Amino acid sequence: MTVDSFLLQATGLTCAIAGRRLWENVSLDLRPGEVLGLVSPSGTGKTLLLRQLGLLDSVQSGRIKFRNRTPAQWTFPVYRTKVIYLSQRPTIFPGTGLANLQHPFSLAVHHQRTFDLGQIQVWLAQLGRTLDFLERPGTELSGGEAQILALLRALQLDPHILLLDEPTASLDAATTLALERLLLQWLQQPDKACILTSHDLSQIQRLSQSQLNLQPFQP
Repeated sequence: MTVDSFLLQATGLTCAIAGRRLWENVSLDLRPGEVLGLVSPSGTGKTLLLRQLGLLDSVQSGRIKFRNRTPAQWTFPVYRTKVIYLSQRPTIFPGTGLANLQHPFSLAVHHQRTFDLGQIQVWLAQLGRTLDFLERPGTELSGGEAQILALLRALQLDPHILLLDEPTASLDAATTLALERLLLQWLQQPDKACILTSHDLSQIQRLSQSQLNLQPFQP
């Protein structure tokens, strides 16, 4: 497979906090349609790797490329629309769930996109929810409901890569499976891929075609 065939490539990434190195020289290649599972013990910095890939934290060393171009070549705002990180505890803004979904379209980087309530309704139905779900204040949602809202908020922006940090940690078993089905359906579209962390190793095995074992730094 040629370099141009990869959606995302990372080479030689390193993470250190307060002078303590968590991991170093991490590299990965992500292909269209692929789910890459990150596996390692708790506290080894899986979240920090996802945040670096999403450019929410600075890249301390090494480089990242999306479609063989650096984030700077895309411009950072555009890169972040193509590679979206979802936290285990996502930020929900004041206002209703509907207002939270509409908020991204007020940003200049999304000015050419239009909010599609019909598509949101389809996704909600797949997750066992109705439009009433969007009438509730976002700040009153449970942890699992906030994860659902954040996923829909990301999907509607049509990213190429989702960086999912424990995306079903607060969901019940039935909703977890429904969300997995929705994610796999999304991956059937051209040029979509995902990197996933989960404490549920069976979920990693169900969803991912390959795994990256993040090794703690050994001085």
